[in-house]
Amino acid sequence: MITQLTIKNYALIEDIKVNFEEGLTIITGETGAGKSILLGAMALLLGKRADLSSVKDTTKKCVIEAEFAIDSYQLQDLFKAEDLDYEKHTIIRREILPSGKSRAFVNDSPVNLSALTILGERLIDIHNQHQTQEVSSEEFQFAILDALANTSHLLLSFTTNYKKYQNLQKEIAKLLDNKEKAQKELDYNMFLLQELKEANLKPDEQEALEEEFETLNNVESIQETLSEITQMLDADQIGVLHVLKESNQKLNKLKEVSSTFQSFWERVQSVQIELDDIYAEITKMAETLEANPTRLQEIENRLQLIYKLQKKHQCTSIQELVALQNELETKVEKTTNLELQITQLENEKILLKAEIEAIGTAIHNKRMEVIPTLIDELENILFQLGLPNARFKIELQKTEEFSSNGMDALQFLFTANKGTNFGELKKVASGGEMSRIMLAVKSILANYSHLPTIIFDEIDTGVSGEIANKIAQIMKKMSTKMQVLSITHLPQIAAKGKHHFKVYKLDIEEVTYTKLKLLTQEERVQELAQMLGGKKKSASAIAHAKELLN
Repeated sequence: MITQLTIKNYALIEDIKVNFEEGLTIITGETGAGKSILLGAMALLLGKRADLSSVKDTTKKCVIEAEFAIDSYQLQDLFKAEDLDYEKHTIIRREILPSGKSRAFVNDSPVNLSALTILGERLIDIHNQHQTQEVSSEEFQFAILDALANTSHLLLSFTTNYKKYQNLQKEIAKLLDNKEKAQKELDYNMFLLQELKEANLKPDEQEALEEEFETLNNVESIQETLSEITQMLDADQIGVLHVLKESNQKLNKLKEVSSTFQSFWERVQSVQIELDDIYAEITKMAETLEANPTRLQEIENRLQLIYKLQKKHQCTSIQELVALQNELETKVEKTTNLELQITQLENEKILLKAEIEAIGTAIHNKRMEVIPTLIDELENILFQLGLPNARFKIELQKTEEFSSNGMDALQFLFTANKGTNFGELKKVASGGEMSRIMLAVKSILANYSHLPTIIFDEIDTGVSGEIANKIAQIMKKMSTKMQVLSITHLPQIAAKGKHHFKVYKLDIEEVTYTKLKLLTQEERVQELAQMLGGKKKSASAIAHAKELLN
């Protein structure tokens, strides 16, 4: 609940600090005194966007700060989820700087407005006449039903699994789209892959084939050249081998003379040995080399295939073609695996759907169980509020569709008079009836929800007498479960408060200020008397005020 509120430099407020207690707190004041200013300041604490025009003195900082006692409301998980420091006495502060920039803090840690709004929704419910239409929305009606049915844990499980289900659907749709796109390319990729596989390419074969092709293609000129070389090497008297042999024999005679001749002899002998080897290999090649048109054609065909593939795929080597083949294999395999992935996810989706449906059924059953109780409580409270013939019919239909509210379609039907048919709440209920229905709903929710504080902003407009007294009794009963603040013009309601504040204006040196004062018992008598009979405060009005307070 809210325990303290400080407002500085906001609208007509210069600086006020007020402490709030448990139970029913009443706030009264003449029209225009500034009661709406308090709500405006409170709304800023709950995440409403700031406006520099609401600052009293734009050369100074505007500060609105409130302390909340939250130890009893199990908000630790919320603080953790929003990455906030949890304190039993939590302080929320909004600042509007002269520049127009707004800042928000929770326990002195900066926060954004979305986090402030989420936290504010769990701390305070500000209810005014304009919000009565909320009761006709399906979302709000589900909230009423679920509060009584205590389905919060089931709904959390449902929504968590529903999000997983939606993500699965998106993933499957994405894979199906990928499969459709890949399928168009699959046949072509498989054709290219098969072509490369049938080519059976070897990484180093191109160079070897090109060399062999050049050899076979020039076999006659090669044979002729090799024959000439062997003649030059082994011709009698003038052949290189013959000359080397004679030189070697002559140097052999001189090698004993000096080491220089020894060196010459060794070197010539080495050349002779090497040349003998060369001669032997050339001779062997010349003997074995022969024209082979068949092999030549085979090589030419093979090279033409390689060149064709390289040109087709814009490659310069077999290595690049092999890399392309591997890439195509990966693409084809990936496309083939898509079907398996989709099947696996579809199976997961089936299991998850069954789990969600089971949770949805449990939620539906719990809701159905509390509908009679909700109808009885609503009709009982509306009877007290002057609608003795008000009747509700709550239709809850199980659906096959999933939504954030489960698997149900909900409709509140209403009639305020005997002999008239039920109709949709928003179509058949008048403004006054809607206001009383919302009060009844809030009264019921006070027994089931864990909201710390509710503020009623002049929801009693247009009622008087006994109905006002009944509204006051309902608020007082609610205040035993939660902190209730009520801004009212009715003395019957004001008298039921445990605490009573008055908002008033004060003119000081041509400047108007809004002030807030906690009334004593005697001051309450005077305030109620003024609400009953005007500023003259007759003896009968004072007596009536005392009677109301007692």
